[in-house]
Amino acid sequence: MALALHILSCLLGLGSWVAINGVWVELPLLVPRAPEGWELPSYLSLLIQFANIGPLAVTLTHKFRPGRLREGPVIFVLLGVGVVSCVLLAFLWQKTSWVGGTRRSTALLSLIFFLSLVDCTSSVTFLPYMTRLRPDYLVSYFIGEGLSGLMPALLALAQGVGVLSCEPVNNTEVNGSFVLGNLTAVYQAARFPAWGFFLFLAGMMGICLIAFAILHTLPSTRSHRHQEVVKNRKRDQEESWGKGVEQRPMMEEEVTQVKKESQRYSRCEKIFIFLVLAWVNALTNAVLPAVQTYSCMPYGGHIYHLAATLASMANPLACGIAMFLPNRSLVVVGVLSLVGSIIGGYIMGIAVLSPCPPLLHSAIGGALMVASWVLFVGILSYVKVVIGMILRDEGHSALVWCGAVVQLGSMVGALTMFPVVNVYSFFQSGDPCVDHCPQ
Repeated sequence: MALALHILSCLLGLGSWVAINGVWVELPLLVPRAPEGWELPSYLSLLIQFANIGPLAVTLTHKFRPGRLREGPVIFVLLGVGVVSCVLLAFLWQKTSWVGGTRRSTALLSLIFFLSLVDCTSSVTFLPYMTRLRPDYLVSYFIGEGLSGLMPALLALAQGVGVLSCEPVNNTEVNGSFVLGNLTAVYQAARFPAWGFFLFLAGMMGICLIAFAILHTLPSTRSHRHQEVVKNRKRDQEESWGKGVEQRPMMEEEVTQVKKESQRYSRCEKIFIFLVLAWVNALTNAVLPAVQTYSCMPYGGHIYHLAATLASMANPLACGIAMFLPNRSLVVVGVLSLVGSIIGGYIMGIAVLSPCPPLLHSAIGGALMVASWVLFVGILSYVKVVIGMILRDEGHSALVWCGAVVQLGSMVGALTMFPVVNVYSFFQSGDPCVDHCPQ
């Protein structure tokens, strides 16, 4: 039964971000066919932040009406919306319409918003739900969350999205590709279409919904849930992570014990933990993804595809490392955050120099970019898992605020990057077949 609970916890984690992660790795196929072009990733980042209305509503409910929100029914609704949205996306993603005199991918962007609402709200519902089980099941949940990036990435790798060739215009039918100079970029047909990929995502979400239904109703789960809820209610009464969340009266002896448990970190250390959490999620969920096309596409579509795919694989690998080599030292968390930020700075620098970055005509340049994305995602994913473990030990309300801070950091990052990319055009796109850069 313990193994079954680990598997079900992993599948629940898989459903947390599999939809949006799937859209990200499918971008090399969507970008050439969407009216937004290279700006599509920044639109995606902005939509994800608009979807933070879901986490905000959940957090405010916990704050002002403690104990009134039941996470189980909310999770059922979220997973159901995810399944329906993925199915609709499979058949409507190419539908466009005119908005303000410009053609926009209205169906694609609208359905991505609903998927974003599902995945963002999972941060403040799935994680707190896991406090009802033993702490070791949380690691299985994080592994599943990592797999939510790996599974779509593997499928995208098999699909072969974003592969193009540059051919003479007079020998090639354009097929909707843009033409500049004497060459045209002809995107090779994927091994299976985007609608098949989106149906795969719908199937994954359906499996996660079934897994959660089993997890929520298992007798052994109810037993674990009762024990953990009693324990977490005691801890939440006196902890300082977020007053007003799930508070219950306790005996004087229990209060004394909880006070001792909640004093492991000083106020400054708690502020440091949440600042690092917000910063790391701003970088990984909004700032760098918004410029991924600008950092990778100058080196070729295959580099963009490899970077997006392998970076997604780095997430579950980091979760596995955190499972066997957990290090909760705040010094280590700070150092790794700094290293990841420096790598992110290199990626941002390359994006700023697009479409003529250093080492453009060398294989080393593309290899460095792919390695940078893998290390950036891997290192900061490890940091996020370690912080999640730290906050898991602090109780239910700590994980509620953890999810809120994750989404807050992501929102600030996206709102910062959107005007930079889309309004002020700070980043310049290039043409994959016409090279105006010096040799």
